[in-house]
Amino acid sequence: MSKQSVPVPPKKKKNPGLQLVAGGTAGLVESSICHPLDTIKTRMQLRRQQSTMQAVRARSSLHEPGFSTRAMSSMAEPRLSVLHSGSGVHEPGIQRIPVGQQQGKLPTRAPIVTASLGPIGTARRIIQREGFFSLYKGLSAVYTGIIPKMAVRFLTFEQYREALQTIADSPTNGAEYSTPVNFTAGLASGLTEAIVIVTPAEVCKIRMQSQFHSLMDPAQMARRKYRNVFQTAFTLVREEGFSALYKGLVPTMLRQGCNQAVNFTMYNIFKKKVLEMQKKTDLDPYQSLVLGGVSGGFGPMANNPLDVVKTRMQKQVVKPGVEPKYNGIVQSVTLIAKEEGTLSLWKGITPRLMRIVPGQAITFMVYEAVSSGLTKRGYF
Repeated sequence: MSKQSVPVPPKKKKNPGLQLVAGGTAGLVESSICHPLDTIKTRMQLRRQQSTMQAVRARSSLHEPGFSTRAMSSMAEPRLSVLHSGSGVHEPGIQRIPVGQQQGKLPTRAPIVTASLGPIGTARRIIQREGFFSLYKGLSAVYTGIIPKMAVRFLTFEQYREALQTIADSPTNGAEYSTPVNFTAGLASGLTEAIVIVTPAEVCKIRMQSQFHSLMDPAQMARRKYRNVFQTAFTLVREEGFSALYKGLVPTMLRQGCNQAVNFTMYNIFKKKVLEMQKKTDLDPYQSLVLGGVSGGFGPMANNPLDVVKTRMQKQVVKPGVEPKYNGIVQSVTLIAKEEGTLSLWKGITPRLMRIVPGQAITFMVYEAVSSGLTKRGYF
């Protein structure tokens, strides 16, 4: 009976308009702060091991059609000399050129950057070659999808768990939702957002992020293929068909479903424990920040191989009559592990955790703060 005296249900069943405003605000704040880490993660995941570079150049679907291997396109990095030959890892498009044979005939050559291949080195390389704001490539695609994505995420999560609670014939009546209900609702919410919003937005974002053009060079800016999210989507549909916007749908669904199932489940478990210990009905902003960050770190550790596969599938250009290199989850995982090693399936895990953990912390803190503030002021 003591649990029934705690006014929990009114907070759980929020007004859909409140979920839209609070979720959209949280998404805008989170993406504005954390997007550079996503760009770094994408560049790290698109690297190839040295042993596969010749095969990639010979038969890869990861190059844009219409460009020769010697042409300077926005989808391949400038051919730079490699000063440290022992690394064994290169970014797409890099070729080894003996220092004595470099003639300086390549147009608008970017400065040579020698840096480690970790997140910090990758960031330094991007900034020096392409400019600081290159870390925000693809942000327009994120902004375009962030409000509907957050709306879909929070709306469907609430609706799914209400429906699941009804199906289980155990209405809350003042009690907390069970962990299985939260997990299943989070899973269904992640699958829904992947189909409706995330996959098309990420295809456009990854195409824009994978362009190696310098924002400091007008000539390279003029040659870039993908300019903004709408032009990118139009170009993809025109050249590769509407289905190109849904490349990597299955791994995206699995990734989003896993992420949201674990995220919502762990956050609600931690939130319930904290509120019970403190005998409160609301979390303080710093508590939402900490709990959101901790809960957001569980999913990526388990599903990073799906994220690597998703990135590779969405980056590749499918040519008519040519079998794509990556054409399924199992095949892609097997191929990447065979060509580049099993650990390659966890490429980008560091920047991904650096992106997701603070991202989820910011999302939950802003969402709780905005929804609580708007409710108290009587807007919803």
